[in-house]
Amino acid sequence: MTNEETIKIAGPFILEGVLNRGIKNRGIIIAHPHPLYGGDMNNPVVKTIARTFAAAGCTTLRFNFRGTGNSQGEFADGEGEIDDLLAAREHLSAAGIKDITLAGYSFGAWVIVNAAAAGKLNNEPLIFISPPAAMLPFAKTLKLPHLKQVITGELDQIAPPAPIKELIASWNPAANFAVIPDCDHFFHGCQPALSTILKG
Repeated sequence: MTNEETIKIAGPFILEGVLNRGIKNRGIIIAHPHPLYGGDMNNPVVKTIARTFAAAGCTTLRFNFRGTGNSQGEFADGEGEIDDLLAAREHLSAAGIKDITLAGYSFGAWVIVNAAAAGKLNNEPLIFISPPAAMLPFAKTLKLPHLKQVITGELDQIAPPAPIKELIASWNPAANFAVIPDCDHFFHGCQPALSTILKG
């Protein structure tokens, strides 16, 4: 992605991000996996999501949650990270992008769900990649009518297909649910399949 630029995002803390300006008035924000387990905006799955949408002409923004990489602050158990997500959304909106999708991989999906449960989203389309249903508590009765797509791996022990399917039944039964065969939580060797599904 040759148009990428490193940016600073103003919020409760100054966050570092990478912005790729597209040719359409559409943007996507990608939230990364758990920072205490090595997750950051340079995660291969995060970058695959960004590349896929950049190739479609969208503006992409991946960023580091507080305390990760060069972002200020420290890990806040997922609560403060909601504010980080909202700061990234505000940054993209201020740049003139009004049609914004929120995508979260693993912990990033959990943060988005919690932001929705707190009533802090603006009806943005949502995409979840391997929401960690076997690791973190999810709001099972929450309605997410703007959830568009959920993807996980057949062999994912952190985001197993069965409990995710149960969550989708509550969140939004109309959401597209894809399970990639022979794929684990880290999408080793499965990133092309992930990209193909995202292009959908």
